[in-house]
Amino acid sequence: MHKLDDVDLTLLKALQENGRKSNVDLAELAGISAPPCLRRLRHLEDEKFIKAYKAVLNGPALGYNVTAFIKVALSTTSASEMKAFQDTIANWDNVTEAFALAGDSDYLLKIVARNWDDYQEFVMNVLPTAPGIGTSKSYLSVKTIKEDGGLPI
Repeated sequence: MHKLDDVDLTLLKALQENGRKSNVDLAELAGISAPPCLRRLRHLEDEKFIKAYKAVLNGPALGYNVTAFIKVALSTTSASEMKAFQDTIANWDNVTEAFALAGDSDYLLKIVARNWDDYQEFVMNVLPTAPGIGTSKSYLSVKTIKEDGGLPI
C-alpha cells in the first residue's frame, strides 16, 4: 500500500473540503507543479484513497424534510439472511447510509423522506418487507448539528 506523505495529505484534505478545486490550485496549495500533482491525484484514485467525487445536496431545499435513523436487529444473523437484508436495502433510495453494527442491533440505517407521511409509509410498509427483520427502533432527527462527512486529515 502507498505510504502517504505531506503532499498527499494536503491534496486529500483540500479535495475533501472542495472536490471541484482545480489541479492548478491543488498543485499550488501542495507546493508542486501541475503535472506531478495530476499524477499524484491519479495514483490516490487508483489506490482507492479517493473513492468518488460528489456534490453534497441540500435535502430540505430539495424537499426532503425528514431525516431518521433506524436500528434494525435481524431475527437470525446467518450469512444468507444478512446478505439478503443488505441486498434489499441497497436498492431503497430512502436509505442514504447503512452500517453493520456490533452490539444489540445489527444495522443502523439513515433514512430521508419528504414528510412525516412518507416516513411512516416507509416504516410501516417498506421496511417490514426486508428479509429477516426481527425488531427495529426509529430515532427522528430534529436538527442537524454537523454534516461534514469528512475525515480528520
